[in-house]
Amino acid sequence: MSLRVPFPGVSATPPSSRQRLVEQLVRARQRPCFPPEVRTLSERLAARALGLLFPHYAEHPDCSAAGVEGELAELQGLLRQLQGLLAAHVAGGEGVRDPSLPERFEEVLGTLYPLLQEDADALYRGDPAARSVDEVILTYPGFYAVAIYRLAHALHALALPLVPRLLTEMAHRRTGVDIHPGARIGPRFVIDHGTGVVIGETCVIGAGVKLYQGVTLGALTVDKALADQKRHPTLEDRVVVYANATILGGATVIGHDSVIGGNAWITASVPPYSLVSRKSEVRVRASDGQTMDIEFHI
Repeated sequence: MSLRVPFPGVSATPPSSRQRLVEQLVRARQRPCFPPEVRTLSERLAARALGLLFPHYAEHPDCSAAGVEGELAELQGLLRQLQGLLAAHVAGGEGVRDPSLPERFEEVLGTLYPLLQEDADALYRGDPAARSVDEVILTYPGFYAVAIYRLAHALHALALPLVPRLLTEMAHRRTGVDIHPGARIGPRFVIDHGTGVVIGETCVIGAGVKLYQGVTLGALTVDKALADQKRHPTLEDRVVVYANATILGGATVIGHDSVIGGNAWITASVPPYSLVSRKSEVRVRASDGQTMDIEFHI
């Protein structure tokens, strides 16, 4: 029996059903849960950290030493607030109760800044459409996603729970790029165009790797029992993966200087200098750097 559309102010749900729903929701709300401020503070932390490292993201950049000192102090304050909110709701997570975490994160920022500069420069040099590194930082979704990932990965390494995932999911919503904060990604990492890229938790990515839109670096199976095992592939240095290619499995290794063509489906390792076409045929290309017909730019 279907219910008619109710008149304004008249419920279409029978009172007994409504009462059961109310009781269920009340019980659920009485259970301990993460305070909503955690999401808000996490997103504010990301915005302040990016604004500190790159004035392109700052609302009112302050170029004085005192201004930078103040921004660093604000970051530390946000982290302490997050630690306080999480402490009452998280059983594990060493970072929640580590009083030195804000200072340790500040130290990590000193290494992240040049790393992100290298990422932006690599994207600029590899994209004929880019007019400047500033344009890359301001407008490229791939760079934004990588920048947020590197911040989240630093917090993940410091054992702060939940916040790293909130950060990368914020970037996911904004860019369509889904990078788990646990992935290990080397320098000069480029995601061009970005939308639809997925990088799993146990991925290992070397230096100078480039991914195009729609690439999935995923797991062959999603069994919960495999949570502590390496489930996602390894890409060695200078690998290029073109649009909509899928590479799966924790034992899968893409050898250095390989090129994976668009729409390829790979579940086994390939040697260095390989070229994998759309038909998943493996050819070993010359190591002298000669360009092959699969390479292109958009």
